[in-house]
Amino acid sequence: MELRRCWAILRRYLWLIALIFLVVLVGSLLTKHPRPPRYGASMRFVVGIIPQSSGNYYAYDRYYTWLASEYLVDDMAEVVRSRAFADKVASKLSLPSGSLYGSIASESKHRILTVHLSWHDPNKLEEIAKAAADLIQEPGEFFPQLGAQKARLVLIDPPVVYPIGPSLREKLDLPLKLALALGAGIALAFLLDYLDDTVKSREELEALGLKVLAEIPRNHSFRY
Repeated sequence: MELRRCWAILRRYLWLIALIFLVVLVGSLLTKHPRPPRYGASMRFVVGIIPQSSGNYYAYDRYYTWLASEYLVDDMAEVVRSRAFADKVASKLSLPSGSLYGSIASESKHRILTVHLSWHDPNKLEEIAKAAADLIQEPGEFFPQLGAQKARLVLIDPPVVYPIGPSLREKLDLPLKLALALGAGIALAFLLDYLDDTVKSREELEALGLKVLAEIPRNHSFRY
């Protein structure tokens, strides 16, 4: 299909495309709810195992101590993400059970544990971060296999509360809806043109093998 033909179809159904676009725009603005404020905080811990006395035998230069520290930080990252950990933090602050689940995330790299927290109240978030830090520094509660061996988790980056901006999905929500509305309007315009069997131009008659002797323009004026 020629570009001129496409442009003619779009001009003919421009009102329909604009109507669909405006309906989606107004509907999205009317149904959009204000986003509640959200705050975040991050903190980092260095994780280590206090080595046992090697006595008089060869201790591999504390190789197993470093290896156990890496195992511990990986496992601790999974524990911090668990519901059990979130509920223990919530109980320390007299919060409902399950209220913190999903608000605490973690990741590990080498022997560094990074914890991310989010909450709607910045003051309460500071209390949550402190309670979580205290619980993290007691790994024996979650790892009884440590036994008498000591593990240390030292806070190296204390939590700093900061506002969390809208996510990429929230930013792209309205533009994507409008783009889909525009695409739907254009597709509907071509569909209606395809279903319309009336003659609209000289070229359509000539394509049917008919000879056009004259044509009256849509907008014309008479001069005397």
